Amino acid sequence: MSGFKITPLKQKNLREKMRRCGVKEKDLVENFIRSGGPGGQHANKNATCVYLKHVPTGIEVKCSRERSQSVNRFLARKMLLAKLEKRKRDRIAQKRHKKEKLRRQRRTRSRKGKEKILAEKKKRSKKKDLRRKIDPGSLE
Repeated sequence: MSGFKITPLKQKNLREKMRRCGVKEKDLVENFIRSGGPGGQHANKNATCVYLKHVPTGIEVKCSRERSQSVNRFLARKMLLAKLEKRKRDRIAQKRHKKEKLRRQRRTRSRKGKEKILAEKKKRSKKKDLRRKIDPGSLE
């Protein structure tokens, strides 16, 4: 990881962020691909696009933003960490939503809320009564 052409401070910050997220270098699969776009012979000869996969989670990232492979390696790691953090935040939000929904379902309703529900039930039962078949014996 020290082969990046990035300032030491940025490298240090990246290592710290990886440590906080629990990402280890050995958990990453890194491949290099020839990237497309302008550049002609230079683009065809050098593999500057970086493919990065975090094996435990299966999250994949491709980065070919810059012409330099080392910068793309750095950016790919940042993108991967951002995806991991988003995934973690989404999971926490989903748990919170579930908990809040359960709390709302279990709470006691207000008097006005109960009256509203009862009025709706009565309205629905009247509607269903109108759909009921007419008994021929009751017409006589």
